[in-house]
Amino acid sequence: MTLAPTVSDGCLLHFPEDQAIAGRAAAAAGLKPCAIERHRFPDGEMRLRLPETMPTRAVLWRTLNDPNEKLVELLLVAQTARALGAQHLTLVAPYLAYMRQDIAFNPGEVVSQRVVGAFLATLFDAVVTVDPHLHRVSTLQEAVPVADAVVLSGAPVLADWVHQKRPGAVLIGPDEESLQWVAQAAARHGWDHAVCRKLRHGDRSVSIELPTLAVRGRAVVLMDDVASSGHTLAQAAKLLLAAGAASVDVAVTHALFAEGALPLVKAAGVGEVWSTDCIAHASNAVSMVPALAQALIRLAGSPNLRLP
Repeated sequence: MTLAPTVSDGCLLHFPEDQAIAGRAAAAAGLKPCAIERHRFPDGEMRLRLPETMPTRAVLWRTLNDPNEKLVELLLVAQTARALGAQHLTLVAPYLAYMRQDIAFNPGEVVSQRVVGAFLATLFDAVVTVDPHLHRVSTLQEAVPVADAVVLSGAPVLADWVHQKRPGAVLIGPDEESLQWVAQAAARHGWDHAVCRKLRHGDRSVSIELPTLAVRGRAVVLMDDVASSGHTLAQAAKLLLAAGAASVDVAVTHALFAEGALPLVKAAGVGEVWSTDCIAHASNAVSMVPALAQALIRLAGSPNLRLP
């Protein structure tokens, strides 16, 4: 019997709240799951504890929604893992924060993508993520200058799920930036697709213009990489239903959904909301774990990997 390839002699570090998903990923990639202990002091500082010794290869699983404290955790864990013997560190961040802010629109603004990307590159040799929101840079490696920057997409698994639930659906992106994911998913099953035109007036204020694609009497699925405030999806759903769509559902890679966002989307007439498990959420319908595990296996054979 031929065994599936795995990543040998490595561990997958994870925090307690990620035990279930990280455990599945470790099993699929042939890694040993290694829990990080956390104690929080009354003043808010943390005491973290890693295994006493580390293999030469280590992977840290940490999705970066609510990122600010987690970035401090990455600093503490990565430097300690190297002190304990890790010579190659990979960050698996299914959701990678601060990628949207890639330019200074006003004097003095921090370009967070550059700062956070450079910070991650000082800690890790490789970064694996899913659908990072890159707008004015063409590759993840430009934003996070590590030896191996691996990008996966949730579009294929979401497309297959939509195909089961809404065969023959029309895919609509809520804005122009969503075209890359909508087009990829639509091509997988030969669906009609288009994107809306969005004008943003603020974090929670947008206006939407529907595409010319006919939707009357058809099932429509709004697809995007991320759902946060929900206002864009809600406006698009209302317009699509007013245009005669038989139903409107939502499929997103990253279910950020700020407080009140999901009720807002539902109140707009959206039926089902489906997401990947890149961020834990009640809407999770499909898993990125198999694809992420395969990426770790492929990464183990990367020509950029050099261990002393």
